[in-house]
Amino acid sequence: MRICVAGAYGAFGIKHLEALDAIDEVKVTSIMGPTRAKIDALATERGITHASTKLADCISRDDVDAVILATPTQLHTEQAIACMRAGKPVFIEIPISDSLEDARRICEVQRETGVLAMAGQVRRYNPSHQWINNKIRAGKLKIQQMDVQTYFFRRSNMNAKGEPRSWTDHLLWHHACHTVDLFQYQTGEVATEAFGIQGPPHPELGIAMDMTIGMKVPSGAICTLSLSFNNDGPLGTFFRYICDHGTYIARYDDLFDGRENQIDLSDVAISNNGIELIDREFIAAISEGREPNGSVHEVLSSMETLDMIEKSFQS
Repeated sequence: MRICVAGAYGAFGIKHLEALDAIDEVKVTSIMGPTRAKIDALATERGITHASTKLADCISRDDVDAVILATPTQLHTEQAIACMRAGKPVFIEIPISDSLEDARRICEVQRETGVLAMAGQVRRYNPSHQWINNKIRAGKLKIQQMDVQTYFFRRSNMNAKGEPRSWTDHLLWHHACHTVDLFQYQTGEVATEAFGIQGPPHPELGIAMDMTIGMKVPSGAICTLSLSFNNDGPLGTFFRYICDHGTYIARYDDLFDGRENQIDLSDVAISNNGIELIDREFIAAISEGREPNGSVHEVLSSMETLDMIEKSFQS
């Protein structure tokens, strides 16, 4: 399968390129980036034959079978729609949009075109969370509470590579989206109660730098999520699963019990890299002509929950 990675120069674009290198039946034939100099240099470095600063150039090519969008969030909706209308299956990095209205538009175009569209909800694929999910599905665990911390130090508009961003990140629509989807995925339910509290906005960026979110599903399980761009300390997202049989701490692709004993995840999946695993699902779903785990329709309920939380800020 021949893939275009749009946004290939960014931090997550590079992660996808590296993940695709590990998948034998895949070749990256086209990449898109913000400037001609940067994207040409990356194409030369990685031996990729086509590079452009315009997505239209990439999706019009006969040697592009599918597209991974690792572009700024604000571009996702129109770019995903353009890919589907061009007949190219599309993987949309998280979040698929920064509004419920746009998420619904993506779903409508997917139904209209029938072209596969998948959301980059990578937490579903991290081996640590897969291990928990396997135990839940086998009836061996039941979540009572998820306690999650998402912490970064981003007081200026810089990306994960330490370079200036051309767009603004968002604690709710991007970083909380991971946990909202994971909580609903792991419980198999949709939150019936959800609220948020946000701190003061950044004077230049106009976004809240600190946030607290609470959710509850019908079975009674709750989730407490703390997010900050002001944290000067260990960075990333850390999940504590408090269950009826044990407590577990997930740190990306690693898992520990409540007493910090590491759990062997070697038999969970073919790789211990969540991004490689989600890319493998995207490719397999296209090849097999089926809906992927994490299709845009499956994650729409998470976007509805985020919308509910955003409305609670206003009240």
